[in-house]
Amino acid sequence: MLRNYSNSRTLGDNIRLGTLTAFTAGTINIASLLIFLSFTSNVTGHYAILAAEISQGNWTQVAVVGAWIFLFFFGSFVANMSVINFNRKSKYFAHAFPIILEIICLLAVGIYGQFYYQKTLGETEALVALMLFATGLQNGLTASISNFSVKTTHLTGTTTDLGILFSMFTQKKFRKNPELIGKAKLLMSIMIAYVMGAVFSGLTYYHLEFRVFYVISLCLLVVIGYDFYKINLRHFNTQYRYYKIYHKPTLIAFLYYKLHNKDEKRTISRPNTKTELAFSDK
Repeated sequence: MLRNYSNSRTLGDNIRLGTLTAFTAGTINIASLLIFLSFTSNVTGHYAILAAEISQGNWTQVAVVGAWIFLFFFGSFVANMSVINFNRKSKYFAHAFPIILEIICLLAVGIYGQFYYQKTLGETEALVALMLFATGLQNGLTASISNFSVKTTHLTGTTTDLGILFSMFTQKKFRKNPELIGKAKLLMSIMIAYVMGAVFSGLTYYHLEFRVFYVISLCLLVVIGYDFYKINLRHFNTQYRYYKIYHKPTLIAFLYYKLHNKDEKRTISRPNTKTELAFSDK
């Protein structure tokens, strides 16, 4: 989900990333609405509030809402900075780092809310700001690594694109276009996952309260854990193939061999000073 980048990503990569992150975005948005009476997965409404506060001359609130918008922007900035600066060293780390930061922010909101929250205005504004930074990180990351194909924290653009696609599908030539069909599948999966996350948050909040942020963090751990597993599994198989070709044992090859070749009575010997191919003439 995270290790592939831009045009090298498949439709399956984008659907997996889109559904999981959209589910978390929907959960975050409804949880923040129920707790803080404020949306935190997008800033469209906050721009309207900013304009209203400016027209009324409430400069303290202008500063607060302006800071919220900036933090969403800054989250996207940090996510893309991570991708473009660390991508050459480690694609996985570059793409996982913003998710790790998001998890830290959400855990901070959950822990503070569960044990310390006194429902004061200052606390509410600070926690909303932290959540906007977290969702900015998520939206910036998904858009950056998917070449702007996946945006999961709001559905305005998704709904617009789906309307356009469905109008195109009224003509047969577009219904047979695999690229358009794939895009429609991606957008539908994001929309459904977002709504499911919102419903889940609404149903469970009154039982979990601030603990819902732990559930969200667990979902994000699945996102970064999936690629960690796939990368290490690939490394595991590579080490095993290395052993099969060169008869040169490694710890990973030895474990793999023991697990998958229990019935064979073959031992792995220590490598000779001269490496020899298994298929070479002796």
